[in-house]
Amino acid sequence: MIDNRCARTRAMTQSLISDHAGEAETDFLIYTGNFCGYCRALKSLWDQRDLTYTEYNMDEYDGMRMLIVRETHHRTVPVVFDLRGHEPMFIGGFDETNRLLSR
Repeated sequence: MIDNRCARTRAMTQSLISDHAGEAETDFLIYTGNFCGYCRALKSLWDQRDLTYTEYNMDEYDGMRMLIVRETHHRTVPVVFDLRGHEPMFIGGFDETNRLLSR
């Protein structure tokens, strides 16, 4: 029964991320939190490079943080997905995104 619940939660999370990515029409999808300096720095980095992003503040959506952490295993914000390919690609946080853009 626990495995069935985990599978349902994972499917729900994948669907949530997929829905957000499908609606975005931007280069990146970012999940943020209140008072996050790395989130502000990342958005500034994208603005400097004329890259677009769609933001969801996890502090404004009850339960979203738990779902995103469960899917990505990334416990801090920002949580970043690259939407420039055929499928949303999980990148990580600020450091990983900065490395990706520095190539």
